[in-house]
Amino acid sequence: MTIQKIIKIIALVIGLIAIFFLVRIMMIGDEAIEADVANQSVLSNFATLAYIVLAIATFSAVVFSLINLVSNPDKLKKSLLSFAVFAVILVVAYFISSGEARQLSDGTTLTAGQSQLIEAGIKAFYILILLAAFLMLAFGVKKMFSK
Repeated sequence: MTIQKIIKIIALVIGLIAIFFLVRIMMIGDEAIEADVANQSVLSNFATLAYIVLAIATFSAVVFSLINLVSNPDKLKKSLLSFAVFAVILVVAYFISSGEARQLSDGTTLTAGQSQLIEAGIKAFYILILLAAFLMLAFGVKKMFSK
């Protein structure tokens, strides 16, 4: 059996289990689930299945991406370069942010460090937007003059 057939069989089994839980939830009904705590275990099982599927998808995406990067050195070099540029943008945004403690509307206090991290995230977002707009404009102009 090939790996593709095995994955199809596993996906089919997970799909059938999900359909079973869905039918059970629909047969019990909303009111019965809300009224009785014992019926809420059906939702818990359905959520657990969703978490398992999410974990499998995340794990396989990360593993196969890493395998692809390791097997192709050019892609690995470009990925590391992109990661380094992103890290530099985050560090620059952090250092140009000023953090000050604030009293929030619900009575809690936002510390200076938390405030600086939030501001750094917003500034990094702005930097990335400006960088993307500049690159789109630059490549558009370059394409316009190359024709």
